[in-house]
Amino acid sequence: MATMLKKKQFWGILIAIALLAYCVKDISGEQLRSLAGRVNLVYMMPAALLSFSFVIIKAFRWRLIVSPQKAIPIIRSVTLYSAGQILNVLMPALTGQVGRMFLFSKKCDLRKSFVFSTFVLEVLFDAISLVVLLLATSLAFAFPSQYRAVSYVIGSATVAALIFLYLILQYQQRMEHIGRKYWRDRWPGFYISLKKFMRSFTKGIKLLKSSQHLFGSLVLSILYWGSHILVVYCLFKAFGFSELPIAAAATVMIVNTIALMVPITPGNAGTFEVAVSASLAAFPSVGRADAVMFALALHLLDLLPPYIMGMFFLRSEKVSIREIQTEHAEEDVLEHLAEDGSLIEREDPV
Repeated sequence: MATMLKKKQFWGILIAIALLAYCVKDISGEQLRSLAGRVNLVYMMPAALLSFSFVIIKAFRWRLIVSPQKAIPIIRSVTLYSAGQILNVLMPALTGQVGRMFLFSKKCDLRKSFVFSTFVLEVLFDAISLVVLLLATSLAFAFPSQYRAVSYVIGSATVAALIFLYLILQYQQRMEHIGRKYWRDRWPGFYISLKKFMRSFTKGIKLLKSSQHLFGSLVLSILYWGSHILVVYCLFKAFGFSELPIAAAATVMIVNTIALMVPITPGNAGTFEVAVSASLAAFPSVGRADAVMFALALHLLDLLPPYIMGMFFLRSEKVSIREIQTEHAEEDVLEHLAEDGSLIEREDPV
């Protein structure tokens, strides 16, 4: 497993270097000096502050999702969430999400399946708010045609995911009964694992039954996207793209999000710059060199806030990233077979 992780990291870094080299290959020193002289630092300060705000908003949302099962102090939730974002940056592909799950489970004393369910809800709320922004943006600005089909897929997948999660909540007991009837004696190990997962997972998604928590999570999701759009818009002003409206900032942010739905490189290095610069290329007033430097600046603003706040948590908690990367601890067994072969079951804690 460790060897596989290293291979993924190696290839991810190699791809990132190749993409970054492709982005900057035609940028000259004269173009860089010209851009540096034109950048308005007055707009960089609000962009930096807003970049901290959308990390904090996402941390608040996760804290709200977890709150029915576990009360986490505000400062701890923000720094812990930021530490999880660092893992997403450092670990290749989707392994960062696995590392984040281990970290949250260990430091908050929560089951991994429960933490996984909160990640599912995060993605769901992001998708719902993204669909809302897609609709709003399409009314104010022409959305790139090559991404319209993807937006339809996101909308359909979001509706399907909502239906699927509500069916799980509605028929949990019936699914457990079917499992007990057909799998309990035939495949006891599989039945034990499945029931543990189902019980813990449904504890996480029960937030969908609470209108107060559901509404609060959706509001925070929209605030998150809104603050991200404002970061892009402030950078427009800083780089002198004054003719681009805020709807264009929303378009860049949405296109970038769609393009990076499946992470390939650590921290999306290279892929982020390609996606942002390509979306800016749709606007004739933006030159290629400016688009690439804009992408690099936006990526830096995305990465610095979680790194600063996350390193505070990792240092104060004496947590090693290497330790999280290599951890493969098994969950405690809650159910086991008696000597006569019958199944003894105990209630699953949080």
